[in-house]
Amino acid sequence: MKAEVLTFLGETKLELGAAGIPDGNWRTGRDANGILWLALDRAGTGTNTVSEDVIRELDAHIAAAETDLPTALVIRSAKPSGFAAGADITGFDSLSDTGASGLLKQGHDVLDRIEALTCPTICVVHGAALGAGFEIALACDYRIAVDGASFGFPEVLLGLHPGLGGTFRLPATIDPTEAMTMMLTGKTAHTERARSLGIVDVVTQERHVAAAVAAAADGTIEKHEQGLKARALGFDQTRGFAARQMRRQIEKKAPEHHYPAPHALIDLWEEHGGDRSAMQRNEIISFAALLKTETSRNLRRVFFLRQGLKDAGRGTDGIAHVHVIGAGAMGAEIAAMAAIKGKTVSLADLDPKALGQAIKHAAGICRDNHLDDIESRDALDRLMPDPNGYGVARADLIIEAAPEEMAIKEAIYESLRGRMKDGAILASNTSSLSVDELATKAPNAADFAGLHFFNPVSKIDLVEVVKGAETSGATLDRLAAFCGAIGKLPAKITDYPGFVVNRALTPYLMEAMALMEEGVSKEVIDTAALRFGMPMGPVTLADQVGLDIGLHVAESLRENIDKPMAPIFETLRKKVAAGDLGKKSGKGFYDWSNGPPNPDEDLENAPDDLTDRLILPMLDALVEVLRCGVAQTEDDVDAAMILATGWAPFRGGPMHYARLRGTENIVARLKELEATHGPRFTPDKGWLDLV
Repeated sequence: MKAEVLTFLGETKLELGAAGIPDGNWRTGRDANGILWLALDRAGTGTNTVSEDVIRELDAHIAAAETDLPTALVIRSAKPSGFAAGADITGFDSLSDTGASGLLKQGHDVLDRIEALTCPTICVVHGAALGAGFEIALACDYRIAVDGASFGFPEVLLGLHPGLGGTFRLPATIDPTEAMTMMLTGKTAHTERARSLGIVDVVTQERHVAAAVAAAADGTIEKHEQGLKARALGFDQTRGFAARQMRRQIEKKAPEHHYPAPHALIDLWEEHGGDRSAMQRNEIISFAALLKTETSRNLRRVFFLRQGLKDAGRGTDGIAHVHVIGAGAMGAEIAAMAAIKGKTVSLADLDPKALGQAIKHAAGICRDNHLDDIESRDALDRLMPDPNGYGVARADLIIEAAPEEMAIKEAIYESLRGRMKDGAILASNTSSLSVDELATKAPNAADFAGLHFFNPVSKIDLVEVVKGAETSGATLDRLAAFCGAIGKLPAKITDYPGFVVNRALTPYLMEAMALMEEGVSKEVIDTAALRFGMPMGPVTLADQVGLDIGLHVAESLRENIDKPMAPIFETLRKKVAAGDLGKKSGKGFYDWSNGPPNPDEDLENAPDDLTDRLILPMLDALVEVLRCGVAQTEDDVDAAMILATGWAPFRGGPMHYARLRGTENIVARLKELEATHGPRFTPDKGWLDLV
């Protein structure tokens, strides 16, 4: 067998001995210094995940290393995309309690044996090391991070906690409270943060990896040491006090009856954090139990919904230059995200001050996205203020993000005639105007569509890609691919008043205002929504969106749909006329001068139908958009509502919730509400198709 040369990220070249041949999911071999390299290269995918076969093959390689001990062992990824994105969760649903425990024990055994090897063990990480990938890294003596690497345990977002030793290895590696925070929140530690915490021992460039590996193999790299705080938390009493504080904080954001995983993790650490063996045994038991919970099943469903939209955004967009018209809050963020993701962007606005603020805001988004100085400089170099609109002639995509007034948009489209190059796409970021009507004003209706981003663009991944009656399939596909290229998730829909998200969200907000008109306090209303699982109450959300924007969307819907809406328009108009627009003006329904509201009220005297009055109109609106073909599947609307609004993800999505609750039950409940409160609760006839 001939030797093989492995090349990592186009820089580090490694000539392996005769054993250096592809072997299942691992590429293995020993270099001239006797160092054994195991390079994870999962077959048939561009992203490594840790599956049962990956663990089984790793077990065989470690057994061979135990028999013929190398100078050192290096584990890394052969894929440019990164180290490992965590466990392969596609098989989780089929695992029984016993099956899960058995698989976990097998994984624990392999990582324990890596940890027990008497030669130095080194993990080299580029890109992301998440979940089980991070746990493999923690089993090694040294962790070398290629600049740009990141580490995290996102299991809590799947209704789980780490299950391959992370619950005890990370607290044994860094400050235990920092370790618990990472696991409880699912937040990622990027390169410098990972070094400061002590997760990694060396941060280097790819071209210096070989030298860093040699230093680790020689034992000349200084290891991070835990401090006095870590030793103190080894005592039950100290750890119990810290656990109680964590529990109080977590309960505010993730109530135990909705999200059991973080609470199970705190219990695990509090009870067994001083005994590694007990922690390991009980981690397996706890993980297997969480795997069977409805919360975890639903959150795993959300993961696959996200993956479905990500797949819809794959492909070639043919878009190198983006021209954004309007440097307001939305336009500035759209331009910034496109530039960060490698597009050349020109940003036009008649107000030079707005352009200056947009560039400053883009620099802040670069920091929030953990770009280093060079990456930030390059992104900002790609973002060009363009007050005269010179970028129109070069743009492959023009995104209009002007105010929601037909006359303004019509004037912009007229100014583009004869200036756009052949094949260029024009898209509107409208949230309330008809794409079909706008298309009649556009230079070419076949190359026109809606591209509805959500505020803030830098934090909300969903984009509604709205097909007009004359939008070509090629245009729609290119826009979906563009969304994927800038890290967004495209939901392909057809034109309809409010599209999907605003059509469903508006009656929710309006019903909250109707309840206030009836004398129910805004705090009680918001508390009811929060306890259902919404990320914020409807009154807080109305203030956050802006009451002027909410009024505009609601009036547009009222004019264009048959279903009546809650009769509170006069109240909204008075608020807007008085300048009480919500968060942006400092006052709306709430006073925002002291920060965001945090309602937590006793619901004992709240109306019995309070929660259903808020939630069921959303479900009814989604049935309407499904009946009208605006979205094609229940999964589509579930994904849109969760990813754009944060709709109670532990429930798996509004339509999934409707199925679990029973569509007959919901129709009967809507009819009861209709009898009491009027025709705005009349069940849509689309429910009959679902039943």
